[in-house]
Amino acid sequence: MQTASQVLDRVLVLEMVRVTEAAAIAASTLTGRGDEKAADAAAVEAMRASLNELYMDGTVVIGEGERDEAPMLYIGEKVGSAPGKGPKIDIALDPLEGTTICAKAGPNSLAVLAIAEEGNLLNAPDVYMDKIAVGPGYPADMIDLDKSVTENICAIAAAKGVEPKDIIACVLDRPRHEKLIAELRSLGCGVVLIGDGDVAGVIATTDPDTTIDVYMGQGGAPEGVLACAALRCVGGQFKGRLLFRNEDERARARKWGITDLDKQYDLSELAKGDCIFAATGVTDGSLLEGVKRMRGKMTTESVVMRASSGTVRWVKGEHRTDR
Repeated sequence: MQTASQVLDRVLVLEMVRVTEAAAIAASTLTGRGDEKAADAAAVEAMRASLNELYMDGTVVIGEGERDEAPMLYIGEKVGSAPGKGPKIDIALDPLEGTTICAKAGPNSLAVLAIAEEGNLLNAPDVYMDKIAVGPGYPADMIDLDKSVTENICAIAAAKGVEPKDIIACVLDRPRHEKLIAELRSLGCGVVLIGDGDVAGVIATTDPDTTIDVYMGQGGAPEGVLACAALRCVGGQFKGRLLFRNEDERARARKWGITDLDKQYDLSELAKGDCIFAATGVTDGSLLEGVKRMRGKMTTESVVMRASSGTVRWVKGEHRTDR
């Protein structure tokens, strides 16, 4: 078991839920309105305001982009009410994971946040990452991005004691994944295609009720770090490799201290030490219920996890709007 951090106070566990609740509630006012940018901006503003109320010296290491590209919560931005005095904390966040989902009122839109001691979350640039993830209970290092899709599926099936055709894979529904999906289906695998939200897709591998065995494919690198923070708390395996489309993206990676551009990252290299992961549902999904608005109140559902204790808390919130 991971040793508890002396920096991450227990109080911060529930404080993180308050932060993701604020972002989810703000974004939910624009659910189904067709305006991705407005929904994202509402979530960002609410999350930033909530973070700045907390006694900490926080630094955003996974954010909405780099300073010149993001008006708020950019990579490197300082948050918290005690700069230079409070505990030094690195923050990975996605105020609205699944902006398109929220705009179209689809499933699995979340407000997501992870924190760790300074230096324990990979400062990943906003590029693509090749990913493969499974839940807990498998032999160590069973999955590997240097193996083919077929080899990984066969390894998972053998460890589970089933045939490859019995494996269910979750994949982002993108043209770039046509060959991946075809190879999975040639093995007889079931493929759950999701429109967005690969943090939820990775976490789904840890929940037997989803029936998803493996997450595969290319998604955002920042979302990979967030997903790893969750897996550090509940168990599982993850492999990731940054993918670069041009020299500008490679330069951005070097700017944030990444020198080996071909490295295959393990779970513990993306999210190290003790960490806290929190998420609140914006729309209903496989992981969480979305924000519900009723006369005089709103309800939220959140999950918060901590690596050192392995504790997972499901939090139902009722927020009065008539006072």
